[in-house]
Amino acid sequence: MYFVDSHCHLDFAELKEGLDHHLAQAHDVGIRHFIVPGVSSVQSASLIEFAKKYPQCHIAIGLHPYFIEQHNEQAFADIKALAQQYRDDIVAIGECGIDGTCPNLDYQLELFVEHIRLSNQLTLPLIVHHRQSHHLIAQAFKLVPPKHGGVIHAFSGSMQQAQYYIKQGFKLGVGGTISYERANKTRQVFAQLPLESVLLETDAPSMPLSGYQGQVNVPKRLVEVFRHLCQLRSESPEHIAQQLYSSSCTLFRI
Repeated sequence: MYFVDSHCHLDFAELKEGLDHHLAQAHDVGIRHFIVPGVSSVQSASLIEFAKKYPQCHIAIGLHPYFIEQHNEQAFADIKALAQQYRDDIVAIGECGIDGTCPNLDYQLELFVEHIRLSNQLTLPLIVHHRQSHHLIAQAFKLVPPKHGGVIHAFSGSMQQAQYYIKQGFKLGVGGTISYERANKTRQVFAQLPLESVLLETDAPSMPLSGYQGQVNVPKRLVEVFRHLCQLRSESPEHIAQQLYSSSCTLFRI
C-alpha cells in the first residue's frame, strides 16, 4: 500500500535537522509523496529550492492567514509573480484561507479571494485553511467561485458543510484529529463521506495524534491516521489506500 501526505510542513524548523531520517522512515512504511504548502512569501520562495533537493516533496505557494499581520500587498504580488514564474514546479495555491481566531477578517477575506483568482488563472487546486470561518469561506466562494477544486485542510465541520465543499469540487483532509475520542463529530463525518472525497494528511510538525501529545508530529505517522480511518470505514484497507492514493495523485497531478 502506498500513501500521499496531502499536507505537511516538512521545511519547518522542528523537522529540518532530521528530515532525511524522517523521510526514510516514511518511505519504509509506504509514503511516496508529500505536499508541502507555502505560508509566507519568503518561505514560499524557499520551497522552490527545497523541492529540488527533495523530489518526493511537491510544493504549493501561498499566504497562511495565521500570519495575516505580516502579509502586505507586496507579499501577495510576490506570491503571484512566483506562481507565474514557477507554474510547472508547483501543484497548488496555498496554504490560504480564513482563520476566525486571527485579526483583520476583512483583509483575510480579500486576500483569500485573490488566492482563488490566482488558482483559477493558473488552473491549480487550492489548499484551504479554516478555523471558525466556514461562513466566510463560503462568502469568498460566492465572490469568486473556485474552478479547480482543492482540499479543505484539517476538516472538522458538519456533514452539511462537508457536502457543501464536495459540491464545490473539494476534497476533505483528515489527520490526527480522528485519533481522539472527543472528536466524535469529525469521526462520524469521515466514517460516512464518499471515500473519493477524502485525503490523508499529518500537518507535521503540528497536529499530533492521540498518545503523542506534546511531541513533534512526524511524517511516518500518516500510516497511523490511515489505520484510524480504516477503523471508521466499511471498505477494506487495501481499497481505502488505493482510493486515497489515486485521489491525491489526480488532484495534485503527481
